[in-house]
Amino acid sequence: MTTYYSEDHEWISVDGDVGTVGISDYAQKALGDIVFVEVPDVGASFAKGDDAAVVESVKAASDVYAPVGGDVTEVNGALEDAPETVNSDAGGAGWFFKIKIADASELDALMDEAAYKTYCDGL
Repeated sequence: MTTYYSEDHEWISVDGDVGTVGISDYAQKALGDIVFVEVPDVGASFAKGDDAAVVESVKAASDVYAPVGGDVTEVNGALEDAPETVNSDAGGAGWFFKIKIADASELDALMDEAAYKTYCDGL
């Protein structure tokens, strides 16, 4: 599996033509204690950059954008009862949704882990 990152701090871990999407550890730290997560519906279609989910913390509400276009195949329903999972495991159990990637070439515009770290260090 390969993981990519967006400038908006979403990550997508790609396995074949399906990507698992979440927010980065950097983003969850910036947001603080997460108190609510709204995931999209299974079957929803998004273009790259569309608002796909919402995460709310004690500090702010923030949109989660689709890092690539496609159709949602699965959502992490556990976040409804345990949104704090995003704080404790942003890159693992705190994932938001899975998307069937419509155009794999959209991944080319995203960063790998090293480039994302450099990007964050410059913020």
